Amino acid sequence: MVSTRCWQDGSSAERDFPVEQVSDLVARDGAFVWIDFTDPQPSDLEQVQEELGIHVLAVEDAVESGQRPKLDRYRDSLFLVVYDAHGPGEDGAIVTHEVKAFVTKHALVTIHGADFDTAAVQRRWDANSDLADHGVPWLLWGLLDAVVDHATSVLETIERDIDALEDDLFETGDPREQQIQRRSFRLRKALGVLRRLVVPTRDSVGSLLHGDAETIIDGVRPYFRDVEDHLVSIADSVDQQRDAVSSVLDTNLNLASNRQNTVMKKVTSWAAIIAIPTGITSFFGQNVKFPGEGAWSGLWASIALTVASSLLLYRSFKHRDWL
Repeated sequence: MVSTRCWQDGSSAERDFPVEQVSDLVARDGAFVWIDFTDPQPSDLEQVQEELGIHVLAVEDAVESGQRPKLDRYRDSLFLVVYDAHGPGEDGAIVTHEVKAFVTKHALVTIHGADFDTAAVQRRWDANSDLADHGVPWLLWGLLDAVVDHATSVLETIERDIDALEDDLFETGDPREQQIQRRSFRLRKALGVLRRLVVPTRDSVGSLLHGDAETIIDGVRPYFRDVEDHLVSIADSVDQQRDAVSSVLDTNLNLASNRQNTVMKKVTSWAAIIAIPTGITSFFGQNVKFPGEGAWSGLWASIALTVASSLLLYRSFKHRDWL
Protein backbone atom coordinates (compact mmCIF):
# COMPACT_ATOMS: atom_id res chain seq x y z
CA MET A 1 0.00 0.00 0.00
CA VAL A 2 1.29 3.46 -0.94
CA SER A 3 0.23 6.89 0.33
CA THR A 4 1.51 10.14 -1.15
CA ARG A 5 1.32 13.83 -0.35
CA CYS A 6 2.80 16.91 -1.98
CA TRP A 7 3.39 20.41 -0.63
CA GLN A 8 3.95 23.47 -2.77
CA ASP A 9 5.41 26.69 -1.32
CA GLY A 10 4.57 25.60 2.24
CA SER A 11 0.99 24.55 1.55
CA SER A 12 -0.51 21.12 1.01
CA ALA A 13 -1.07 20.70 -2.74
CA GLU A 14 -1.90 17.13 -3.76
CA ARG A 15 -2.65 13.75 -2.20
CA ASP A 16 -2.68 10.13 -3.33
CA PHE A 17 -1.00 10.72 -6.66
CA PRO A 18 0.84 7.90 -8.48
CA VAL A 19 4.50 7.36 -7.69
CA GLU A 20 5.25 7.88 -11.37
CA GLN A 21 4.48 11.59 -10.95
CA VAL A 22 7.05 12.14 -8.19
CA SER A 23 9.86 13.25 -10.50
CA ASP A 24 7.56 15.77 -12.18
CA LEU A 25 6.34 17.17 -8.86
CA VAL A 26 9.76 17.57 -7.24
CA ALA A 27 10.96 19.36 -10.36
CA ARG A 28 8.70 22.28 -9.48
CA ASP A 29 10.18 25.16 -7.49
CA GLY A 30 9.21 25.00 -3.83
CA ALA A 31 7.66 21.53 -4.08
CA PHE A 32 8.44 18.48 -1.93
CA VAL A 33 6.68 15.15 -1.41
CA TRP A 34 6.08 12.42 1.14
CA ILE A 35 5.75 8.82 -0.06
CA ASP A 36 4.67 6.19 2.44
CA PHE A 37 5.02 2.43 1.81
CA THR A 38 3.41 -0.26 3.97
CA ASP A 39 5.13 -3.67 3.79
CA PRO A 40 6.63 -3.10 0.34
CA GLN A 41 8.35 -5.70 -1.81
CA PRO A 42 11.61 -4.91 -3.63
CA SER A 43 9.65 -4.45 -6.87
CA ASP A 44 7.48 -1.82 -5.16
CA LEU A 45 10.51 0.37 -4.50
CA GLU A 46 11.98 0.16 -8.00
CA GLN A 47 9.84 3.03 -9.24
CA VAL A 48 10.70 5.36 -6.37
CA GLN A 49 14.35 4.35 -6.72
CA GLU A 50 14.29 5.48 -10.33
CA GLU A 51 12.29 8.63 -9.62
CA LEU A 52 14.53 9.86 -6.77
CA GLY A 53 17.86 8.21 -7.54
CA ILE A 54 18.08 6.29 -4.27
CA HIS A 55 21.12 4.08 -3.81
CA VAL A 56 20.56 0.38 -4.43
CA LEU A 57 22.14 -0.59 -1.08
CA ALA A 58 19.69 1.63 0.77
CA VAL A 59 16.81 -0.06 -1.05
CA GLU A 60 18.13 -3.49 -0.05
CA ASP A 61 18.23 -2.44 3.61
CA ALA A 62 14.74 -0.95 3.37
CA VAL A 63 13.06 -4.26 2.51
CA GLU A 64 14.92 -6.25 5.19
CA SER A 65 13.40 -6.23 8.67
CA GLY A 66 15.38 -6.13 11.89
CA GLN A 67 17.74 -3.32 10.92
CA ARG A 68 19.59 -1.63 13.75
CA PRO A 69 18.82 2.06 14.40
CA LYS A 70 21.16 4.01 12.16
CA LEU A 71 21.71 6.84 9.68
CA ASP A 72 23.52 5.95 6.46
CA ARG A 73 24.82 8.62 4.09
CA TYR A 74 24.79 8.28 0.33
CA ARG A 75 25.71 10.80 -2.33
CA ASP A 76 22.26 12.26 -2.88
CA SER A 77 20.25 10.84 0.00
CA LEU A 78 20.19 9.60 3.58
CA PHE A 79 18.80 6.31 4.87
CA LEU A 80 17.35 6.42 8.39
CA VAL A 81 16.14 3.59 10.64
CA VAL A 82 14.21 4.36 13.82
CA TYR A 83 11.88 2.42 16.12
CA ASP A 84 8.52 3.61 17.37
CA ALA A 85 7.79 2.23 20.85
CA HIS A 86 4.47 1.72 22.65
CA GLY A 87 3.50 0.12 25.95
CA PRO A 88 4.32 -1.55 28.18
CA GLY A 89 1.23 -3.75 28.10
CA GLU A 90 -0.23 -5.89 30.88
CA ASP A 91 2.53 -8.43 30.34
CA GLY A 92 5.17 -5.70 30.69
CA ALA A 93 6.32 -6.01 27.07
CA ILE A 94 7.08 -3.05 24.83
CA VAL A 95 5.76 -3.11 21.27
CA THR A 96 8.17 -1.61 18.73
CA HIS A 97 7.57 -0.72 15.09
CA GLU A 98 10.49 -0.46 12.71
CA VAL A 99 10.33 2.64 10.51
CA LYS A 100 12.79 3.26 7.68
CA ALA A 101 13.09 6.43 5.63
CA PHE A 102 14.87 7.73 2.54
CA VAL A 103 15.65 11.42 2.83
CA THR A 104 16.41 13.40 -0.30
CA LYS A 105 16.41 17.13 -1.03
CA HIS A 106 12.79 17.14 -2.18
CA ALA A 107 11.29 13.91 -0.81
CA LEU A 108 10.78 11.86 2.33
CA VAL A 109 10.03 8.18 1.71
CA THR A 110 8.90 6.15 4.74
CA ILE A 111 8.70 2.35 4.90
CA HIS A 112 7.08 0.41 7.73
CA GLY A 113 4.78 -2.44 8.66
CA ALA A 114 1.01 -2.41 8.81
CA ASP A 115 1.05 -1.93 12.60
CA PHE A 116 2.69 1.51 12.45
CA ASP A 117 0.19 4.38 12.58
CA THR A 118 1.23 7.31 10.40
CA ALA A 119 -1.75 9.35 11.59
CA ALA A 120 0.21 10.63 14.59
CA VAL A 121 2.98 11.87 12.29
CA GLN A 122 0.54 13.55 9.93
CA ARG A 123 -1.24 15.24 12.82
CA ARG A 124 2.10 16.67 13.90
CA TRP A 125 2.70 18.02 10.40
CA ASP A 126 -0.76 19.55 10.24
CA ALA A 127 -0.40 21.09 13.70
CA ASN A 128 2.89 22.71 12.68
CA SER A 129 2.00 23.64 9.12
CA ASP A 130 3.62 27.05 9.64
CA LEU A 131 6.97 25.25 9.31
CA ALA A 132 6.05 23.61 6.00
CA ASP A 133 8.04 26.14 3.98
CA HIS A 134 11.19 24.46 5.36
CA GLY A 135 10.49 21.44 3.16
CA VAL A 136 11.76 17.90 3.75
CA PRO A 137 13.58 18.74 7.04
CA TRP A 138 10.17 19.68 8.45
CA LEU A 139 8.76 16.30 7.41
CA LEU A 140 11.72 14.50 8.93
CA TRP A 141 11.39 16.46 12.17
CA GLY A 142 7.71 15.51 12.44
CA LEU A 143 8.56 11.83 12.11
CA LEU A 144 11.37 11.97 14.69
CA ASP A 145 9.37 14.09 17.11
CA ALA A 146 6.45 11.64 17.06
CA VAL A 147 8.80 8.71 17.70
CA VAL A 148 10.51 10.53 20.58
CA ASP A 149 7.20 11.53 22.18
CA HIS A 150 6.02 7.92 22.10
CA ALA A 151 9.29 6.77 23.70
CA THR A 152 8.93 9.43 26.39
CA SER A 153 5.41 8.21 27.16
CA VAL A 154 6.69 4.63 27.45
CA LEU A 155 9.43 5.75 29.81
CA GLU A 156 6.96 7.64 32.00
CA THR A 157 4.81 4.51 32.27
CA ILE A 158 7.83 2.43 33.26
CA GLU A 159 8.79 5.04 35.83
CA ARG A 160 5.33 4.80 37.42
CA ASP A 161 5.65 1.00 37.46
CA ILE A 162 9.01 1.28 39.22
CA ASP A 163 7.51 3.62 41.83
CA ALA A 164 4.73 1.13 42.46
CA LEU A 165 7.29 -1.66 42.68
CA GLU A 166 9.28 0.26 45.28
CA ASP A 167 6.10 0.84 47.32
CA ASP A 168 5.45 -2.92 47.35
CA LEU A 169 9.06 -3.78 48.13
CA PHE A 170 8.71 -4.05 51.91
CA GLU A 171 5.61 -6.22 51.83
CA THR A 172 6.32 -9.62 53.38
CA GLY A 173 5.55 -13.11 52.20
CA ASP A 174 7.05 -15.37 49.56
CA PRO A 175 4.31 -14.82 46.92
CA ARG A 176 4.90 -11.06 47.10
CA GLU A 177 8.64 -11.60 46.91
CA GLN A 178 8.34 -13.72 43.77
CA GLN A 179 5.96 -11.20 42.23
CA ILE A 180 8.45 -8.39 42.81
CA GLN A 181 11.17 -10.42 41.13
CA ARG A 182 8.98 -11.11 38.08
CA ARG A 183 7.95 -7.46 37.78
CA SER A 184 11.55 -6.34 38.16
CA PHE A 185 12.78 -8.60 35.39
CA ARG A 186 9.96 -7.46 33.10
CA LEU A 187 10.89 -3.83 33.72
CA ARG A 188 14.57 -4.54 33.08
CA LYS A 189 13.65 -6.24 29.82
CA ALA A 190 11.50 -3.26 28.75
CA LEU A 191 14.29 -0.83 29.57
CA GLY A 192 16.69 -3.04 27.63
CA VAL A 193 14.45 -2.74 24.56
CA LEU A 194 14.46 1.06 24.84
CA ARG A 195 18.21 1.11 25.32
CA ARG A 196 18.79 -1.08 22.28
CA LEU A 197 16.23 0.29 19.82
CA VAL A 198 15.38 3.88 20.83
CA VAL A 199 18.44 5.39 22.53
CA PRO A 200 20.72 4.95 19.45
CA THR A 201 18.44 7.37 17.57
CA ARG A 202 20.20 10.07 19.59
CA ASP A 203 23.34 9.46 17.52
CA SER A 204 21.35 9.67 14.27
CA VAL A 205 19.82 13.01 15.23
CA GLY A 206 23.20 14.28 16.39
CA SER A 207 24.66 13.28 13.04
CA LEU A 208 21.87 15.15 11.26
CA LEU A 209 22.62 18.27 13.28
CA HIS A 210 26.40 18.11 12.92
CA GLY A 211 27.73 15.63 10.38
CA ASP A 212 24.94 16.31 7.89
CA ALA A 213 24.35 19.93 8.88
CA GLU A 214 23.63 20.98 5.31
CA THR A 215 20.57 18.73 5.33
CA ILE A 216 18.91 20.73 8.11
CA ILE A 217 17.62 24.20 7.32
CA ASP A 218 18.41 26.82 9.96
CA GLY A 219 14.72 27.54 10.55
CA VAL A 220 14.04 24.03 11.86
CA ARG A 221 17.43 23.44 13.48
CA PRO A 222 16.11 24.38 16.96
CA TYR A 223 13.36 21.77 16.58
CA PHE A 224 15.95 19.08 15.84
CA ARG A 225 17.94 20.23 18.87
CA ASP A 226 14.78 19.81 20.93
CA VAL A 227 14.43 16.24 19.64
CA GLU A 228 18.09 15.59 20.45
CA ASP A 229 17.60 16.96 23.99
CA HIS A 230 14.64 14.66 24.51
CA LEU A 231 16.66 11.68 23.30
CA VAL A 232 19.53 12.57 25.65
CA SER A 233 17.01 12.79 28.49
CA ILE A 234 15.55 9.41 27.50
CA ALA A 235 19.02 7.84 27.47
CA ASP A 236 19.79 9.23 30.93
CA SER A 237 16.42 8.12 32.29
CA VAL A 238 16.85 4.61 30.90
CA ASP A 239 20.19 4.25 32.70
CA GLN A 240 18.78 5.68 35.94
CA GLN A 241 15.74 3.45 35.86
CA ARG A 242 17.83 0.38 35.10
CA ASP A 243 19.85 1.24 38.22
CA ALA A 244 16.62 1.70 40.18
CA VAL A 245 15.32 -1.72 39.11
CA SER A 246 18.68 -3.29 39.98
CA SER A 247 18.48 -1.61 43.37
CA VAL A 248 14.99 -3.02 43.91
CA LEU A 249 16.23 -6.51 43.05
CA ASP A 250 19.23 -6.19 45.39
CA THR A 251 17.08 -4.81 48.18
CA ASN A 252 14.54 -7.58 47.69
CA LEU A 253 17.28 -10.20 47.98
CA ASN A 254 18.67 -8.51 51.10
CA LEU A 255 15.21 -8.39 52.69
CA ALA A 256 14.69 -12.06 51.88
CA SER A 257 18.06 -12.86 53.45
CA ASN A 258 17.19 -10.82 56.53
CA ARG A 259 13.82 -12.56 56.88
CA GLN A 260 15.58 -15.91 56.57
CA ASN A 261 18.06 -14.92 59.28
CA THR A 262 15.18 -13.87 61.55
CA VAL A 263 13.47 -17.21 61.04
CA MET A 264 16.71 -19.08 61.73
CA LYS A 265 17.23 -17.12 64.97
CA LYS A 266 13.73 -17.95 66.14
CA VAL A 267 14.08 -21.61 65.26
CA THR A 268 17.46 -21.79 66.97
CA SER A 269 16.14 -20.01 70.07
CA TRP A 270 13.18 -22.34 70.45
CA ALA A 271 15.43 -25.34 69.84
CA ALA A 272 17.71 -24.14 72.68
CA ILE A 273 14.72 -23.66 74.99
CA ILE A 274 13.37 -27.12 74.17
CA ALA A 275 16.82 -28.62 74.72
CA ILE A 276 16.78 -27.56 78.40
CA PRO A 277 13.90 -29.85 79.49
CA THR A 278 15.44 -32.63 77.42
CA GLY A 279 18.77 -32.24 79.20
CA ILE A 280 17.28 -32.03 82.66
CA THR A 281 14.98 -35.05 82.25
CA SER A 282 17.89 -37.00 80.79
CA PHE A 283 20.02 -36.14 83.82
CA PHE A 284 17.35 -37.25 86.28
CA GLY A 285 16.78 -40.40 84.28
CA GLN A 286 20.36 -41.69 84.68
CA ASN A 287 20.83 -45.17 86.25
CA VAL A 288 22.77 -44.05 89.33
CA LYS A 289 21.86 -42.96 92.83
CA PHE A 290 21.31 -39.19 93.25
CA PRO A 291 19.54 -36.98 95.80
CA GLY A 292 15.78 -37.16 95.35
CA GLU A 293 15.75 -40.42 93.40
CA GLY A 294 12.33 -42.10 93.73
CA ALA A 295 11.01 -39.16 95.82
CA TRP A 296 8.66 -36.26 95.15
CA SER A 297 11.48 -33.86 95.94
CA GLY A 298 13.41 -35.09 92.89
CA LEU A 299 10.36 -34.53 90.65
CA TRP A 300 9.75 -31.02 91.92
CA ALA A 301 13.47 -30.21 91.62
CA SER A 302 13.55 -31.31 87.98
CA ILE A 303 10.37 -29.35 87.19
CA ALA A 304 11.73 -26.24 88.89
CA LEU A 305 15.01 -26.47 87.00
CA THR A 306 13.18 -26.98 83.71
CA VAL A 307 10.85 -24.00 84.17
CA ALA A 308 13.53 -21.69 85.55
CA SER A 309 16.06 -22.50 82.82
CA SER A 310 13.49 -22.19 80.02
CA LEU A 311 12.24 -18.83 81.34
CA LEU A 312 15.80 -17.59 81.69
CA LEU A 313 16.64 -18.49 78.09
CA TYR A 314 13.35 -17.04 76.83
CA ARG A 315 13.97 -13.69 78.56
CA SER A 316 17.55 -13.65 77.26
CA PHE A 317 16.55 -14.36 73.62
CA LYS A 318 13.64 -11.90 73.83
CA HIS A 319 15.98 -9.18 75.10
CA ARG A 320 18.26 -9.79 72.09
CA ASP A 321 15.23 -9.68 69.75
CA TRP A 322 15.72 -13.27 68.69
CA LEU A 323 12.10 -14.12 69.50
